[in-house]
Amino acid sequence: SPCAFSTAAQQRSTGDECGPEDPSEEPKHPLSDCALEHKAIKLEEQVRDLTERYRKALADSENVRRRTQKFVEDAKLFGIQSFCRDLVEVADILEKTAESAAGQAQPSDPNPTLKKIYEGLSLIEAKLQSVFAKHGLQKMNPVGGRYDPYEHEIICHVPAEGMQPGTVALVTQDGYKLHGRTIRHALVGVAVEAQE
Repeated sequence: SPCAFSTAAQQRSTGDECGPEDPSEEPKHPLSDCALEHKAIKLEEQVRDLTERYRKALADSENVRRRTQKFVEDAKLFGIQSFCRDLVEVADILEKTAESAAGQAQPSDPNPTLKKIYEGLSLIEAKLQSVFAKHGLQKMNPVGGRYDPYEHEIICHVPAEGMQPGTVALVTQDGYKLHGRTIRHALVGVAVEAQE
């Protein structure tokens, strides 16, 4: 912006002085208005720059806060993941034992002890699954569903008799999820078209 010179300074340069100078009307430094405008522009630029930096720093700190909060929430939810993996192995043994006892405890069997053992194992298994559900651990039941590499591990292929190819036909080991995250893949057999 152009600098405005005082009229007294212009009069001095042209030689048209009309009387005694009034020191209050003339600025002490003729370029001070220009310098002040220049300094004001620089300060405005600095304010804009600092404001932008502040906004970026605020956004960064908010992102860090959100990531930290997510990390803490995930730690709370999935901190028991390795414990659940170990406990799932116990659930497998319990299920196999209950199935074995069920196969030997026939209704016509005169041995009531075996029947009571089977009933006790069934109650323990039901309670264990209830505890699993309470803490977000659930057994996957993939039979008849589509094969998903994030949830299943193929161990064999079986002929597709009455099933769509690519669907899970059998499960040899149950898979488990903890709050929607797969912690153990189900070992499955997938149906494929029979080759002639």
